[in-house]
Amino acid sequence: METRLSALGGKGLHLFLFWVIVILVVLVDQATKAAAIEVIADGNSVLIPGIIDLVHVENTGAAFSIGEGNGVLFVIVALAFLIGSCSFVCREEELPLGIVAAVALIAGGGLGNMIDRLMNGSVTDFLSTAFMKFPVFNVADICVTVGVACAIIGYWIWDSRQERKADSRDSDARHA
Repeated sequence: METRLSALGGKGLHLFLFWVIVILVVLVDQATKAAAIEVIADGNSVLIPGIIDLVHVENTGAAFSIGEGNGVLFVIVALAFLIGSCSFVCREEELPLGIVAAVALIAGGGLGNMIDRLMNGSVTDFLSTAFMKFPVFNVADICVTVGVACAIIGYWIWDSRQERKADSRDSDARHA
């Protein structure tokens, strides 16, 4: 498998990994939303006692219910991010796979919630923290949050390495 993937080249491998993660995130997100609604309908509401409860909430806003009622805007933003992130992954040939994966998590989470908005007019949230007061969320939200954190850290590390490489090349050129 590794030989086939390496034959794709940098951009091909990036795109392959990007779309595999996006599709997996969407599938897991949609499956967990459907399963949670079914479990909640049966009267079960505790997932992990004292930690996570299942609560069915339809959210018309974004994170923390910000911007309620602006579903069309959120669909446009999610679509723009999906297109922009795919373009970014294609453009940056030396992009580390960790950053590609992080960006794909964000895009997949955005797409999962976008599907909800288009199908239902709202996003299905179902995970509620039992040990602290926190907004109800879903798998797509987790992927976006983790993806953003990893992308920021990964990009910071990658960018500092790129700067060190450039400084090293400049230093070598001055000494030659």
